[in-house]
Amino acid sequence: MGTLPAAPCLLLLLAGAAGLGRPRFSFPLRVSPPAAPGNGSGSSRQLAPLGEADGLALASEPGAAVSFLAMVENLQGDSGRGYYLEMLIGTPPQKLNILVDTGSSNFAVAAAPNPDVTLYFNTKESSTYKSQGTDVAVRYTQGSWTGVLGTDVITIPKGINGTYTVNIATILDSENFFLPGIKWHGILGLAYDALAKPSSSVGTFFDSLVSQAEIPNVFSLQMCGAGRPVSGSGTNGGSLIMGGIEPSLYKGDIWYTPIKEEWYYQIEILKLEVGGQNLNLDCREYNADKAIVDSGTTLLRLPQKVFNAVVEAIVHTSLIQTFSSGFWTGSQLACWDKTKTPFSLFPKLSIYLRDENSSRSFRITILPQLYIQPILGIGQNLECYRFGISSSTSALVIGATVMEGFYVIFDRAQKRVGFAVSPCAEVGGSPVSEIEGPFTTSDIASNCVAKITFHEPMLWIISYALMSLCGIILLVLIIFLLLPPRCQHCFTDNDVVNDESSLVRHRWK
Repeated sequence: MGTLPAAPCLLLLLAGAAGLGRPRFSFPLRVSPPAAPGNGSGSSRQLAPLGEADGLALASEPGAAVSFLAMVENLQGDSGRGYYLEMLIGTPPQKLNILVDTGSSNFAVAAAPNPDVTLYFNTKESSTYKSQGTDVAVRYTQGSWTGVLGTDVITIPKGINGTYTVNIATILDSENFFLPGIKWHGILGLAYDALAKPSSSVGTFFDSLVSQAEIPNVFSLQMCGAGRPVSGSGTNGGSLIMGGIEPSLYKGDIWYTPIKEEWYYQIEILKLEVGGQNLNLDCREYNADKAIVDSGTTLLRLPQKVFNAVVEAIVHTSLIQTFSSGFWTGSQLACWDKTKTPFSLFPKLSIYLRDENSSRSFRITILPQLYIQPILGIGQNLECYRFGISSSTSALVIGATVMEGFYVIFDRAQKRVGFAVSPCAEVGGSPVSEIEGPFTTSDIASNCVAKITFHEPMLWIISYALMSLCGIILLVLIIFLLLPPRCQHCFTDNDVVNDESSLVRHRWK
């Protein structure tokens, strides 16, 4: 291993997360002199104070049914293994940690022993559990599970006061869903009922909470893992505010972008910039086949064409002139001496979102401290990092890599998603996220989202329609077979068809 005079002394390539124990090797980097970071531009947008007119509730008095202050720091976790909420399930209550996921819609908990789960929900010990006897299966981008639907009561110690009855899926079997080292035992899907399995008729957790607790149809999320080791102690913290927003969890203005469709939290992305330079892609490329905000996804995931353009732009903009492709694809880690940090070598990344006023946009920007992510416990004298961006075949996903920079408001009542700078998104006392606007959209298409999106609920509708049509045709055939034969005129003896003559000799008798 050699030393470099100009910046990080060493880049060491290691096997990715799936093989951290493999032998490591190194090679020197040629590094140009570091450049001073550029300053963002754009004016600040002033918003009117939030209140009931906006469909959002502010922090209520302590002791009330909804106290947002009591929900502050009710999450634990990190971007590598997810952020989870403590919940009490059943009677008597069983304490479990539940992963917060805005990219799915089922509330499900482990209900059988699993080598990667320390606790599970024992339905036999809950007097209030009721099985619905309906099988359910859910597949995610990574991992899947199968189980049975039921209902039970839940309370959230640092949430809405009271006890509520909700649908709950008990996970009996899973594959690559529960992973080694995780500290959660179930998943809380906070997306719309269109994604609920086995059908949208399964009422979602948050819909039940809104109805029973009579809270506004809004929740907001802060994830405080910026700059901290991925898959570390799992105690970084965060906040899930149910029923509105908590002013202490953001600074500056909240910018809103419309929800394009209510299944995932699908939004419209207009363009991406790397180091202030536009990628100059057709805006539909960013939304192929959808763009969503998903707290259950670890990385910022980009469609392949967009991902390639981003990596190329970072390589050209970065002060690192030679870099292994394995780092960009996630199969290798980059390591520097602990006395050095690599962040000055990488550019900012900006995502432009359409404003509620469709003729304007705003941009959310993350600094390298969010997408060049430290990994815990690799070497005594080395600090190793992973690339917090990956390619995707099905969507652009704003996951934890980006969300850790912002306080995100899921305003279901107004059909919009809001972003504000999070005070906990700081590294070394300096902010690592920015929001700026407004910008004109005159140079961007009026609609960057495909008008026809054949997503899963639509496919289910088409499937059911085809099955119904087949069923009708089959029923008609069965009726014809069962009905006694009828003729439109009476045959004489000479008109009767003889089986032998008609089928073999092809003639009338």
